[in-house]
Amino acid sequence: MEPSLPVSRVALPPGGWASLLDFLCERFPAIGREVWLERMERGLVTMDGVAVPRLAPYRPGSVVTYRREVVDEPRIPFDETIVHIDDDLVVADKPHYLPVMPAGRHVEETLSVRLVRRLGNPDLVALHRLDRGTAGLVVFSARPSSRDAYTRLFRERAIAKTYEALAPPLPGQRFPFTYESRLERGEPFFRMREAAGPPNACTHIDVIERGDRLWRYRLEPVTGRKHQLRVHMAALGAPILGDTVYPVVREEVPGFADPLCLLARELRFIDPLTGQERIFRSDRQEPAL
Repeated sequence: MEPSLPVSRVALPPGGWASLLDFLCERFPAIGREVWLERMERGLVTMDGVAVPRLAPYRPGSVVTYRREVVDEPRIPFDETIVHIDDDLVVADKPHYLPVMPAGRHVEETLSVRLVRRLGNPDLVALHRLDRGTAGLVVFSARPSSRDAYTRLFRERAIAKTYEALAPPLPGQRFPFTYESRLERGEPFFRMREAAGPPNACTHIDVIERGDRLWRYRLEPVTGRKHQLRVHMAALGAPILGDTVYPVVREEVPGFADPLCLLARELRFIDPLTGQERIFRSDRQEPAL
């Protein structure tokens, strides 16, 4: 039997919609009315756990679930590898361009869905995220009974993360050093920006290798703000190679030809169940200098 895949949920707000279909069409205008009808007929839309007929009335306060589907979803032509697997954890090495979770144009072509299908385990839940462009290690909880113990590690910043990045040289900077700033939401909505005020983002930075045009940096985020490493490197005058968002937004080069050269290389933590240190490392080969 094929494992069930993650579904999306929406709580129905107060409103005057005559039917659930009317609400869904207004809430998600990019999805046509006929598509919602076809999903309902296949039993892919439920309200409070029960599959809904096409003329189901609107019920504020109910919870609707639906399975996202994308027509002509683009194939991501790179494969993930499994670094570690046991009863509680799965650690995967994600390639560039592959999203961790379903979003936008990507549902089947995401690390989460690929692993659910590959391992036959619908209980897999990603404990943290990487940007679509970032490659490297992602940790999944494999069963609900131990999930909270591992989730707490990320929530309490008890996991040491090491990234590697290719970026222009910083010849006037002494290494290693710590960079701090305050990060807030910027414009457009998907960007972050540095702002005045007490720092809320901290990164340790060192150099691994020096080339003529590029250096390979070791980045260790103390905090976990969105796009933290990318914003900090751009602010220092060394934007990460392949970054399409910082310091300025630009179009992604087609054909997977210009990846973001940022890799989540290593994760270290004390296992909350065994008390033993666990170290996971990506063997992914990044571009040479």
